[in-house]
Amino acid sequence: MLGNEAIARGAYEAGVKVSAAYPGTPSTEISENIVKYKEIYAEWSPNEKVAAEVAIGASISGVRAMVSMKHVGLNVASDPLYTVSYIGAKGGLVFVVADDPGMYSSQNEQDTRLVARAAQVPVLEPSDSADAKEFMKFAFELSEKYDTPVIVRLTTRLSHSQGLVELDEREEPEDKPYERNIGKNVMMPGNAIKRHLVVEDRMNRMAEDSCGFSVNRAEYRDTSIGFVTSGIPYQYVREAMPDASVLKLGLVNPLPRKLIEEFASKVDKVYVFEELEPVIEEQMKSWGIQVIGKESFTRQGEYSANLLRTAVLGEKLDVAAPAPVPPRPPILCPGCPHRSVYSVMNKLKIHAAGDIGCYTLGAVAPLGVVDTTICMGASISSLHGMEKAKGKDYIKNWVAVIGDSTFMHTGINSLINMVYNKSTGTVVILDNSTTGMTGHQDHAATGRTLKGEPTYAVNIPQLCKSIGIEHVCEISAFDLKGLEEALKRETAREEVSVIITKAPCVLLKGNVFKTKCRPVTEKCKKCGLCLKPGCPALTKLPDGTIAIDETMCNGCGLCRQLCHSDAIEEVEV
Repeated sequence: MLGNEAIARGAYEAGVKVSAAYPGTPSTEISENIVKYKEIYAEWSPNEKVAAEVAIGASISGVRAMVSMKHVGLNVASDPLYTVSYIGAKGGLVFVVADDPGMYSSQNEQDTRLVARAAQVPVLEPSDSADAKEFMKFAFELSEKYDTPVIVRLTTRLSHSQGLVELDEREEPEDKPYERNIGKNVMMPGNAIKRHLVVEDRMNRMAEDSCGFSVNRAEYRDTSIGFVTSGIPYQYVREAMPDASVLKLGLVNPLPRKLIEEFASKVDKVYVFEELEPVIEEQMKSWGIQVIGKESFTRQGEYSANLLRTAVLGEKLDVAAPAPVPPRPPILCPGCPHRSVYSVMNKLKIHAAGDIGCYTLGAVAPLGVVDTTICMGASISSLHGMEKAKGKDYIKNWVAVIGDSTFMHTGINSLINMVYNKSTGTVVILDNSTTGMTGHQDHAATGRTLKGEPTYAVNIPQLCKSIGIEHVCEISAFDLKGLEEALKRETAREEVSVIITKAPCVLLKGNVFKTKCRPVTEKCKKCGLCLKPGCPALTKLPDGTIAIDETMCNGCGLCRQLCHSDAIEEVEV
């Protein structure tokens, strides 16, 4: 069972009734598995803040609830997280957060444990799929016993790796009756001051009690060397150094100080083996325990058994050199509507303030139009900031680009800000009818819920008009002439405008392509115009003409529109 699947199973067995999330690799599959259990209400929320508040509301009402996200999603949800730490959890409340050491699909490598320490929220860290399932159940027990939200921290390696999991029956905890409690649930300053004292006491009690928690386990073997570790790195320690003593920490915030001190006193040399930040290491050093940590191990990326073999054992590994394969940088799919839009922007020499999504690939050659990418929703806000810094003439060759799902996530408020503060920029909403980057999840504008049920689809053009934008243009993403005209017209305006480019993601289930593009070699002028957008279905032959891989082509017609000599034809399939 995959780690994410095990998390979902643990939630089911724990008796969870409400689950909310926003998709984000590596956490997406948690909700996609939870939705299979009819006993759990599960939803995609517009963003992680909303998802957290949904789960918090369910917990306050007296049922077990959870929210899932990736590590940068916790930034979006941090506002309610910090406050619900003070409120507590009447029904168990669990935040599942998946970190991404190595940044396989993320814009930074932050460590959720640091956020949890600041918010004073306990963190459990499983080391395999079996742990993941059991730790979810234990998380709800902790949450209700200590009246606190609990974070279960995953990493990409755990989320997407498999392990054996023993299944149990679902618990059915009784709903706790709602009791009105202003002092506990209304976080005005006078109440929050008192609750802060409760939080401090709670964390101290848990640190004391955790020395006896089964998730924290000392494994004594050769006492000349000992490792304090948690999560996936525990597996690397056991693989590389099977005879070493190990303190496996399942609860990594707060730390079980007495247990750690006892372990350190029984081994001659202590290593702290933890990915990313030296969270455990620095706390141990603050207690006067001599440990070896980041001076031997990196703060960047994933760890491995080989890292231990070289850093601790001094082994020179006989590892074969990687095969000389051609590089395969990420690229937009053949027929991607974003490529069509970007090809027009490239022609017009337009700069784009970018956002988080597949369309971030517009930053790289040969399209090369995206100049910035910060976080979800930031394209619109940053374009506004550029205008206020340099003036409206400066952004006449700039636009903000954002996907439909990301617009629902955090783009709406940024667009309202442009209108409210008298901006004149142009926003291009790349509407491909899905959340493409994380695997085609629905959102508030697709007309389907996480459970696949039909629902109201937010009308993006009407939404833009309702906040005061007069000039809202919808156009096919593959209408090159229309796109060029729209971009020239709207970027020249002296007020905010929106262009919505529409075409479904080519990988959406159910898409049927009835045509393909085929070269007419005898007409080819070898000009290379069709190759400029970088479609991977097209290749240049030694004689300068082109070939089109029909197994990749889906007949979008971009190359055919660019050809000035009718050397590409559309054929039915």
